[in-house]
Amino acid sequence: MTLKGNTIYLRALEPEDLEFIYAIENDEDIWEVSNTQTPYSKFLIRQYLENAHQDIYEAKQLRLAICTNTSDKAIGLIDLFEFDPKNNRAGIGIVIQNVEDRSKGYGKEALGLVIDFSFTQLQLHQLFANIGVENSSSLNLFAIFGFQKIGVKKDWIYTNNNYQDEAIFQLINPNN
Repeated sequence: MTLKGNTIYLRALEPEDLEFIYAIENDEDIWEVSNTQTPYSKFLIRQYLENAHQDIYEAKQLRLAICTNTSDKAIGLIDLFEFDPKNNRAGIGIVIQNVEDRSKGYGKEALGLVIDFSFTQLQLHQLFANIGVENSSSLNLFAIFGFQKIGVKKDWIYTNNNYQDEAIFQLINPNN
């Protein structure tokens, strides 16, 4: 299986993921990393899941559930977004829902699997990530894989009555 690692695997979204996605999308603590500003209804998420069968070429995105190898229960999500097949690039984002599941290597393994999938299966030339400059966990995670900072968007994110910068990172496929 292409999207299976030592401790996690990635799978397509299922209708049973409704409550999990609802909880993530409505968790205000992670809205700044997901660029969300308003709550999502279960109705909208259910509609999204009904269309999750579209492939990345049709939907221009791919969202996968991160699951541990010991359970089919999702602990996080990893996304390819703004998929651009003409220019062979996509954005990438990741979130692990519960604090107690973070810093265990799940995100690192998931990111590695999706980078490999993107460069080998989708034959992308590059991936990019938008990361708040104060999000040290994500900055460290993406640095492990060689993402390079290519710019900073000043005062880009308004959170907690304050503006924060957001950096854009890029990883070029070394084999393409």
